Amino acid sequence: MPDDVAARAPNFDPRIPCIRDQVSPAEWAARVDLAACYRLIDLYGMSDLIANHVSVRVPGEPGHFLINPYGLLYEEMTASAMLKIDLDGTVISQPPFDYGVNRAGFVIHAAIHRARHDVDCVIHTHTAAGMAVSALDCGLLPITQTSMRFARCAYHDYEGVVLNLDEQARLVADLGDCDLMILRNHGLLVVGHSIPQAFNHIHRAELSCRTQLMAMATGAKLITPPDDVVELTFQAYQPNVRRPFGVLDWPALLRKLDRIDPSFRD
Repeated sequence: MPDDVAARAPNFDPRIPCIRDQVSPAEWAARVDLAACYRLIDLYGMSDLIANHVSVRVPGEPGHFLINPYGLLYEEMTASAMLKIDLDGTVISQPPFDYGVNRAGFVIHAAIHRARHDVDCVIHTHTAAGMAVSALDCGLLPITQTSMRFARCAYHDYEGVVLNLDEQARLVADLGDCDLMILRNHGLLVVGHSIPQAFNHIHRAELSCRTQLMAMATGAKLITPPDDVVELTFQAYQPNVRRPFGVLDWPALLRKLDRIDPSFRD
Protein backbone atom coordinates (compact mmCIF):
# COMPACT_ATOMS: atom_id res chain seq x y z
CA MET A 1 0.00 0.00 0.00
CA PRO A 2 1.49 3.43 -0.95
CA ASP A 3 2.48 5.58 2.01
CA ASP A 4 -0.10 8.29 1.24
CA VAL A 5 -2.89 5.70 1.10
CA ALA A 6 -1.71 4.03 4.29
CA ALA A 7 -1.70 7.38 6.04
CA ARG A 8 -5.33 7.95 5.16
CA ALA A 9 -6.54 4.41 5.91
CA PRO A 10 -8.52 3.96 9.15
CA ASN A 11 -6.93 1.93 11.90
CA PHE A 12 -8.39 -1.55 11.56
CA ASP A 13 -7.48 -4.77 13.30
CA PRO A 14 -9.46 -7.71 11.84
CA ARG A 15 -9.36 -9.41 15.25
CA ILE A 16 -12.36 -7.55 16.65
CA PRO A 17 -12.86 -8.58 20.29
CA CYS A 18 -16.09 -10.42 20.98
CA ILE A 19 -18.50 -8.35 23.11
CA ARG A 20 -21.07 -11.05 23.80
CA ASP A 21 -20.59 -10.73 27.56
CA GLN A 22 -20.91 -6.93 27.41
CA VAL A 23 -24.41 -6.69 25.96
CA SER A 24 -27.80 -8.14 26.81
CA PRO A 25 -28.77 -11.55 25.38
CA ALA A 26 -31.45 -9.81 23.29
CA GLU A 27 -28.97 -7.34 21.82
CA TRP A 28 -26.50 -10.14 21.09
CA ALA A 29 -29.18 -12.11 19.25
CA ALA A 30 -30.00 -9.00 17.19
CA ARG A 31 -26.31 -8.50 16.42
CA VAL A 32 -25.90 -12.10 15.24
CA ASP A 33 -28.96 -11.84 12.99
CA LEU A 34 -27.77 -8.49 11.63
CA ALA A 35 -24.32 -9.85 10.79
CA ALA A 36 -26.01 -12.84 9.15
CA CYS A 37 -28.18 -10.51 7.09
CA TYR A 38 -25.11 -8.68 5.77
CA ARG A 39 -23.43 -11.98 4.89
CA LEU A 40 -26.57 -13.19 3.11
CA ILE A 41 -26.98 -9.99 1.12
CA ASP A 42 -23.42 -10.47 -0.11
CA LEU A 43 -23.94 -14.19 -0.73
CA TYR A 44 -27.00 -13.51 -2.89
CA GLY A 45 -25.28 -10.81 -4.95
CA MET A 46 -26.93 -7.73 -3.46
CA SER A 47 -23.92 -5.98 -1.87
CA ASP A 48 -22.03 -2.98 -3.25
CA LEU A 49 -18.50 -3.11 -1.79
CA ILE A 50 -18.68 -1.13 1.50
CA ALA A 51 -21.73 0.90 0.45
CA ASN A 52 -25.36 0.52 1.54
CA HIS A 53 -26.66 -0.45 4.91
CA VAL A 54 -28.83 -2.71 7.04
CA SER A 55 -29.95 -1.55 10.48
CA VAL A 56 -31.91 -3.00 13.37
CA ARG A 57 -33.29 -1.55 16.59
CA VAL A 58 -31.50 -2.47 19.80
CA PRO A 59 -34.00 -4.48 21.90
CA GLY A 60 -34.83 -2.71 25.15
CA GLU A 61 -33.02 0.50 24.17
CA PRO A 62 -35.49 2.98 22.62
CA GLY A 63 -33.85 5.31 20.14
CA HIS A 64 -30.77 3.12 19.56
CA PHE A 65 -30.05 1.03 16.49
CA LEU A 66 -27.21 -1.07 15.11
CA ILE A 67 -25.63 -0.39 11.71
CA ASN A 68 -22.50 -1.36 9.81
CA PRO A 69 -19.16 0.42 10.23
CA TYR A 70 -18.37 2.28 7.01
CA GLY A 71 -15.30 0.50 5.73
CA LEU A 72 -15.97 -3.21 6.14
CA LEU A 73 -17.16 -5.45 3.33
CA TYR A 74 -20.43 -7.28 3.92
CA GLU A 75 -18.52 -10.57 4.03
CA GLU A 76 -16.51 -9.20 6.98
CA MET A 77 -19.48 -8.31 9.18
CA THR A 78 -19.65 -9.92 12.60
CA ALA A 79 -21.94 -9.51 15.59
CA SER A 80 -19.25 -7.59 17.50
CA ALA A 81 -18.37 -5.28 14.58
CA MET A 82 -21.63 -3.32 14.52
CA LEU A 83 -21.90 0.31 15.58
CA LYS A 84 -24.60 1.33 18.03
CA ILE A 85 -25.92 4.83 17.32
CA ASP A 86 -28.89 6.94 18.34
CA LEU A 87 -31.47 8.72 16.20
CA ASP A 88 -29.34 11.88 16.16
CA GLY A 89 -26.30 10.05 14.83
CA THR A 90 -24.31 9.93 18.06
CA VAL A 91 -22.17 6.80 18.31
CA ILE A 92 -23.07 5.01 21.55
CA SER A 93 -20.55 2.20 21.18
CA GLN A 94 -18.19 0.80 18.58
CA PRO A 95 -15.27 -1.62 18.29
CA PRO A 96 -11.69 -0.37 18.67
CA PHE A 97 -11.28 0.92 15.12
CA ASP A 98 -11.68 4.24 13.32
CA TYR A 99 -14.49 3.31 10.96
CA GLY A 100 -17.53 5.53 11.47
CA VAL A 101 -21.09 5.78 10.21
CA ASN A 102 -22.01 6.32 6.58
CA ARG A 103 -23.76 9.71 6.63
CA ALA A 104 -26.38 8.65 4.07
CA GLY A 105 -27.02 5.49 6.07
CA PHE A 106 -27.67 7.50 9.22
CA VAL A 107 -30.01 9.96 7.47
CA ILE A 108 -32.13 7.25 5.85
CA HIS A 109 -32.24 4.72 8.66
CA ALA A 110 -32.69 7.17 11.54
CA ALA A 111 -35.64 8.76 9.74
CA ILE A 112 -37.44 5.45 9.36
CA HIS A 113 -36.63 4.13 12.85
CA ARG A 114 -37.92 7.39 14.32
CA ALA A 115 -41.18 7.38 12.36
CA ARG A 116 -42.10 3.72 11.83
CA HIS A 117 -42.45 2.14 15.27
CA ASP A 118 -43.67 -1.08 13.64
CA VAL A 119 -40.31 -1.47 11.88
CA ASP A 120 -37.27 -3.09 13.50
CA CYS A 121 -35.11 -3.60 10.39
CA VAL A 122 -34.32 -1.41 7.37
CA ILE A 123 -32.37 -2.59 4.31
CA HIS A 124 -31.11 -0.41 1.44
CA THR A 125 -29.37 -1.80 -1.67
CA HIS A 126 -27.77 -0.60 -4.91
CA THR A 127 -28.12 -3.68 -7.10
CA ALA A 128 -27.93 -3.41 -10.87
CA ALA A 129 -31.50 -4.66 -11.23
CA GLY A 130 -32.86 -2.44 -8.46
CA MET A 131 -31.16 0.65 -9.86
CA ALA A 132 -32.35 -0.16 -13.38
CA VAL A 133 -35.99 -0.45 -12.30
CA SER A 134 -35.63 2.71 -10.22
CA ALA A 135 -34.77 4.55 -13.44
CA LEU A 136 -37.80 3.24 -15.36
CA ASP A 137 -40.81 5.54 -15.59
CA CYS A 138 -43.08 2.50 -15.21
CA GLY A 139 -41.38 1.42 -11.99
CA LEU A 140 -41.98 -2.12 -10.74
CA LEU A 141 -44.67 -3.88 -12.76
CA PRO A 142 -47.02 -6.56 -11.35
CA ILE A 143 -46.18 -9.05 -14.07
CA THR A 144 -45.14 -12.00 -11.87
CA GLN A 145 -46.60 -13.53 -8.75
CA THR A 146 -43.52 -12.38 -6.84
CA SER A 147 -43.82 -8.76 -7.95
CA MET A 148 -47.55 -8.70 -7.13
CA ARG A 149 -46.50 -9.03 -3.51
CA PHE A 150 -45.27 -5.42 -3.91
CA ALA A 151 -48.25 -4.14 -5.89
CA ARG A 152 -48.48 -1.22 -3.46
CA CYS A 153 -44.84 -0.21 -3.24
CA ALA A 154 -43.78 3.38 -2.57
CA TYR A 155 -41.59 5.73 -4.62
CA HIS A 156 -39.29 8.57 -3.58
CA ASP A 157 -37.91 10.99 -6.16
CA TYR A 158 -34.15 11.46 -6.34
CA GLU A 159 -32.82 14.56 -4.56
CA GLY A 160 -29.10 13.78 -4.70
CA VAL A 161 -26.99 11.80 -2.24
CA VAL A 162 -29.06 11.54 0.94
CA LEU A 163 -27.00 13.76 3.23
CA ASN A 164 -29.44 16.46 4.32
CA LEU A 165 -31.70 15.99 7.32
CA ASP A 166 -34.53 17.92 5.68
CA GLU A 167 -35.02 15.00 3.27
CA GLN A 168 -35.97 12.71 6.15
CA ALA A 169 -39.53 13.99 6.34
CA ARG A 170 -40.08 13.41 2.62
CA LEU A 171 -38.57 9.91 2.80
CA VAL A 172 -40.92 8.95 5.62
CA ALA A 173 -43.95 10.53 3.98
CA ASP A 174 -43.31 8.72 0.70
CA LEU A 175 -42.70 5.37 2.44
CA GLY A 176 -46.02 5.53 4.29
CA ASP A 177 -46.90 2.04 5.53
CA CYS A 178 -45.30 0.18 2.61
CA ASP A 179 -42.74 -2.61 2.91
CA LEU A 180 -40.84 -1.59 -0.25
CA MET A 181 -39.86 1.85 -1.48
CA ILE A 182 -38.12 2.37 -4.80
CA LEU A 183 -35.71 5.27 -4.50
CA ARG A 184 -35.86 6.78 -7.98
CA ASN A 185 -32.54 6.75 -9.86
CA HIS A 186 -30.98 5.20 -6.76
CA GLY A 187 -32.02 1.72 -5.58
CA LEU A 188 -34.31 -0.26 -3.30
CA LEU A 189 -35.30 0.12 0.34
CA VAL A 190 -37.33 -2.35 2.38
CA VAL A 191 -38.51 -2.42 5.98
CA GLY A 192 -39.63 -5.28 8.18
CA HIS A 193 -40.90 -6.14 11.64
CA SER A 194 -37.78 -8.32 11.99
CA ILE A 195 -34.48 -9.00 10.25
CA PRO A 196 -35.75 -12.30 8.74
CA GLN A 197 -38.80 -10.54 7.34
CA ALA A 198 -36.80 -7.64 5.90
CA PHE A 199 -34.30 -9.99 4.26
CA ASN A 200 -37.16 -11.93 2.72
CA HIS A 201 -38.57 -8.64 1.39
CA ILE A 202 -35.30 -7.52 -0.23
CA HIS A 203 -34.63 -10.97 -1.72
CA ARG A 204 -38.09 -11.05 -3.33
CA ALA A 205 -37.93 -7.39 -4.41
CA GLU A 206 -34.59 -8.02 -6.10
CA LEU A 207 -35.99 -11.13 -7.80
CA SER A 208 -38.98 -9.08 -9.00
CA CYS A 209 -36.70 -6.46 -10.53
CA ARG A 210 -34.48 -9.01 -12.24
CA THR A 211 -37.34 -10.94 -13.80
CA GLN A 212 -38.99 -7.73 -15.02
CA LEU A 213 -35.82 -6.61 -16.74
CA MET A 214 -35.36 -10.05 -18.31
CA ALA A 215 -38.91 -9.99 -19.65
CA MET A 216 -38.59 -6.43 -20.96
CA ALA A 217 -35.28 -7.27 -22.64
CA THR A 218 -36.99 -9.77 -24.94
CA GLY A 219 -38.95 -6.97 -26.56
CA ALA A 220 -42.08 -9.12 -26.52
CA LYS A 221 -45.41 -7.83 -25.26
CA LEU A 222 -45.75 -8.18 -21.48
CA ILE A 223 -48.80 -9.87 -20.00
CA THR A 224 -50.20 -8.12 -16.94
CA PRO A 225 -52.99 -9.91 -15.02
CA PRO A 226 -56.25 -8.01 -14.43
CA ASP A 227 -56.30 -5.50 -11.55
CA ASP A 228 -58.59 -7.67 -9.45
CA VAL A 229 -56.21 -10.65 -9.76
CA VAL A 230 -53.24 -8.47 -8.83
CA GLU A 231 -55.13 -7.18 -5.79
CA LEU A 232 -56.19 -10.69 -4.78
CA THR A 233 -52.57 -11.86 -5.00
CA PHE A 234 -51.34 -8.84 -3.04
CA GLN A 235 -53.84 -9.54 -0.28
CA ALA A 236 -52.80 -13.19 -0.16
CA TYR A 237 -49.29 -12.03 0.77
CA GLN A 238 -50.40 -9.95 3.75
CA PRO A 239 -49.12 -11.12 7.17
CA ASN A 240 -52.63 -11.61 8.57
CA VAL A 241 -53.31 -14.15 5.81
CA ARG A 242 -50.11 -16.20 5.89
CA ARG A 243 -47.27 -16.71 8.34
CA PRO A 244 -44.86 -13.75 8.62
CA PHE A 245 -42.19 -13.79 5.93
CA GLY A 246 -38.85 -15.26 6.93
CA VAL A 247 -40.11 -17.50 9.74
CA LEU A 248 -39.25 -20.71 7.92
CA ASP A 249 -36.43 -19.30 5.77
CA TRP A 250 -34.25 -17.78 8.47
CA PRO A 251 -33.17 -20.87 10.45
CA ALA A 252 -32.31 -22.62 7.19
CA LEU A 253 -30.33 -19.58 5.98
CA LEU A 254 -28.39 -19.48 9.27
CA ARG A 255 -27.54 -23.15 8.82
CA LYS A 256 -26.29 -22.33 5.33
CA LEU A 257 -24.04 -19.57 6.69
CA ASP A 258 -22.75 -21.85 9.44
CA ARG A 259 -21.68 -24.36 6.80
CA ILE A 260 -19.91 -21.66 4.78
CA ASP A 261 -18.31 -19.54 7.52
CA PRO A 262 -19.73 -19.25 11.07
CA SER A 263 -17.54 -16.25 11.96
CA PHE A 264 -20.53 -13.91 11.62
CA ARG A 265 -21.46 -15.11 15.12
CA ASP A 266 -18.28 -13.65 16.69
